[in-house]
Amino acid sequence: MIRVLLADDQSLVRAGFKALLDAQPDIEVADEAADGEEAVRKVRELRPDVVLMDIRMPLLDGLAATRRVTDDADLKDVKVVMLTTFELDEYVFEAIRSGASGFLVKDTEPDELLRAVRAVVGGDALLSPGVTRRLIAEFAARSKEPAAADALAELTEREREVMALVGIGLSNEEIARRLVVSPLTAKTHVSRTMVKLGARDRAQLVVLAYESGLVRPGWLG
Repeated sequence: MIRVLLADDQSLVRAGFKALLDAQPDIEVADEAADGEEAVRKVRELRPDVVLMDIRMPLLDGLAATRRVTDDADLKDVKVVMLTTFELDEYVFEAIRSGASGFLVKDTEPDELLRAVRAVVGGDALLSPGVTRRLIAEFAARSKEPAAADALAELTEREREVMALVGIGLSNEEIARRLVVSPLTAKTHVSRTMVKLGARDRAQLVVLAYESGLVRPGWLG
C-alpha cells in the first residue's frame, strides 16, 4: 500500500485529491497538512511514501518544507512531489535542486496523478519529457561554471554515458533505444549511478549531470 501525505492550504484541493487517491486499491491518504510546518511534523511522525506538497503555504512554504524533509537522513525514503498552479512556476527549479522528485500541476488529469504517485515510489521520474526538457533548459540557463568532475570518478564509462542521457531529459525507454539495450538494463544503469552518487532520484541526477560538467547547456538535441 502506497501511503500519501497531502500538504495544501486549500481544503477543497485536499478533499479532491483524497477522494481520488483513497478510491485506489493500492493507495491510501495517511493524513493531511494545511501548512508547511504541519507537513514536516507529520512527515517525521508518519513516514509516508509520498508527500504531495503545495509550493505556496502559510507558516512555512512548500520549498522550505521540502528542504527540511530532504535534508533529514532519516527521511531519505520519503519522496516529495511539488504541487503548483503553473508548470513554469518560478519555484519549481529550486524545488528540484532542493530534493523534490518532481512536480505536478494541480489541474492534472486524475490518471496522470495516479501514475505519478506510483511512478515516484518505483524510483522513476514524474516529469513528462516536455516538462523535463523545459526544466533542464532552465537549469542550463542558470548554471554556473561546472565544478570538477571528481564526483564521477566511481562511475563506469557506460554509467557516465547513461547519466549524460538522463541529463538531457531522456526516459529509460529512450536511453535503451539510443544504446541498443533493454529498458530494464537502462533502468539498472540509472539506479546504480544514483546509488554511487547518492542521488535521491532521477531529478537530482539531472542536477548533478550539470553541476559536474558532464552535460553542458546547449546539449538538448
